[in-house]
Amino acid sequence: MTDKTYNVLFLCTGNSARSVMAEALATTLSHGRFRGFSAGSKPAGKVNPFAIEKTDAIGYPSANLRSKSWDEFALPGASRMDFIITVCDNAAGEACPVWPGHPATAHWGFEDPAAVAGSDAQKRAAFEQVFQQIQARMRMFVDLPLESMDDAAARAAVRRIGETAV
Repeated sequence: MTDKTYNVLFLCTGNSARSVMAEALATTLSHGRFRGFSAGSKPAGKVNPFAIEKTDAIGYPSANLRSKSWDEFALPGASRMDFIITVCDNAAGEACPVWPGHPATAHWGFEDPAAVAGSDAQKRAAFEQVFQQIQARMRMFVDLPLESMDDAAARAAVRRIGETAV
C-alpha cells in the first residue's frame, strides 16, 4: 500500500454549502488518504452557516472554510488535483478551467440545501439530508482501492459513485 495522499476538488457554483461539506467529509473520513478542497464558478463570498454547523460537528476546522473561485486551482503553483467532482448540476454544465495534470472528473449531483426556504429547523433538516447523502458517497469514494486500480478503472469507479442512489 502506498502513502499517497490524493487531492480532490469539489466544485459547485457558489461554494457555500455542498462543495464545502464534501471538502470536510473527504478530509475527515479518509484519515489523511484524501485532502479535500472546494471552490465555485461564482463563489458566494461566504460559507453558509448551516454548512459550518455540519463541518464543525465532524471536527473539521471552520478556519479552513472559505468561499473561493475555482480559478485559484488552475493557477501555476496550485495544488495538483487527482480528482475533480462537481456536486451541483449548474457547475457540471459550466465550462471549467483546464486543470493541470488532467485529473479524473465526475459529477455527483445533490439538491441545494441552501435553496430551502422556511424555518431554521427546516433548513437544518435539508442540510442534514444532503450531508448524509454526500457522506454516503464519500464513504464509497474513500474505500476505493485506488492503489491497485489503473487510471481508467479509477475514473470509472468515481463516476459510478455519482450514479449511485443515496
